[in-house]
Amino acid sequence: MTEARNAPDAGAAAFKDLFGRCATLMQTLPRLPQPVIAQVHGIATAAGCQLVASCDLAVAATGTRFGVNCVNIGLFCSTPMVALTRNIPRKHAFEMLITGAFIDADRAAELGLVNRVVAPENLEDEAMSLARTIAAKLGSAVTTGKRAFYDQIQMPLDRAYAHTGEVIMHNMLDHQTAEGIAAFHEKRDPDWSQP
Repeated sequence: MTEARNAPDAGAAAFKDLFGRCATLMQTLPRLPQPVIAQVHGIATAAGCQLVASCDLAVAATGTRFGVNCVNIGLFCSTPMVALTRNIPRKHAFEMLITGAFIDADRAAELGLVNRVVAPENLEDEAMSLARTIAAKLGSAVTTGKRAFYDQIQMPLDRAYAHTGEVIMHNMLDHQTAEGIAAFHEKRDPDWSQP
């Protein structure tokens, strides 16, 4: 980034490209059909914290710290702010952004930035356990649900209910969903592979 400042435009084009590519990546994560689980250890700051906030789920190791501390070097973390403010309460997000202070993994869990906090040696196992739990569900339901989750969260309440009513109606018509409901009534595991 320092080298880009030597360009005739003082780096404007390079910075615009960098932050544009970062924004594209962060917006791609919620659009993926599969849930994306962040496995976090060490320090997640600025774009690292933004990445955690952009993932669907997050598991952090104890001792992990999170921050959007660019303000400490005279740069407000404007783009990381977008994901952060969509994950944690507004006043807490603003405090992190305006003070540059770090929070620990337990506080990140309290605020909703991460789902689970585990010992570092259990981090991968916990993230994989969460992934296996999700993978055992009907894939089409997970994909439908993820898409509906992100769509409805941006809508006014009445539109969100109208939209999700359509989504669940179509989901109910899926023959695999019928199998899941039948399995529930028959007290057995569903056979998602049946036609």
